[in-house]
Amino acid sequence: MTFSILAFDDETGRIGGAAATGNLCVGGWVLRADSLAGASASQGAYPSTLWGEEALRMMRNGKTATETLGALVSADTGAVHRQLALMDTQGKTAAHTGIENVDAKHAIAENGLVVSGNMLKSVDVIEAIFSTYKASGSQPFEDRLISAIEAGQNAGSDFRGLMSAALKIVGRNSAPYDLRIDYHQAPIKALRDLHERAQSPEYHQWLDRVPTENNPNQPADGEQKIDQ
Repeated sequence: MTFSILAFDDETGRIGGAAATGNLCVGGWVLRADSLAGASASQGAYPSTLWGEEALRMMRNGKTATETLGALVSADTGAVHRQLALMDTQGKTAAHTGIENVDAKHAIAENGLVVSGNMLKSVDVIEAIFSTYKASGSQPFEDRLISAIEAGQNAGSDFRGLMSAALKIVGRNSAPYDLRIDYHQAPIKALRDLHERAQSPEYHQWLDRVPTENNPNQPADGEQKIDQ
């Protein structure tokens, strides 16, 4: 019912994900990210939000993506109905696709990039997301992720069509970037439109002043403060 991508941005050290589905609220259901842990995309026929949250907890406590995936899958008798993609803070990845998920289903994982999906028109959707992200290195990280899921839509998409889309990016030196389209006839286009609206100088000036993991006391005393 979903296709998703998790990626590591070598230039900034940020971790991000994007997803789209033919159901409501993909951002709330699928994507989780923590700059001190990594990212997860928990999806499938019967997705487990518990997997997504527990994966971040385990990786924050030092488990690798592979160790975390193995522990979660082995402990859940419903794992055959679920799909999980993980990325730890080192950019290491792991992916599980349960056999009871609806075809077409597929995942591709390498260091710094993992793409997965189920209920797709064909596995070409995953290949298109993967190859488009790899070929878009000159674009900003946010645009690379959106372009990747646009390619997945163009390659066949969720075979029911799409209803929601989301983008989530975290980093120790930046504020979380969390955009969600929970219900729309063209959710990926709406997501790109929202992202473009968020590029306004005023919004970016505000983002540059909010606390981050590496600078939790922003703005420093005496600096201009901007209200949300």
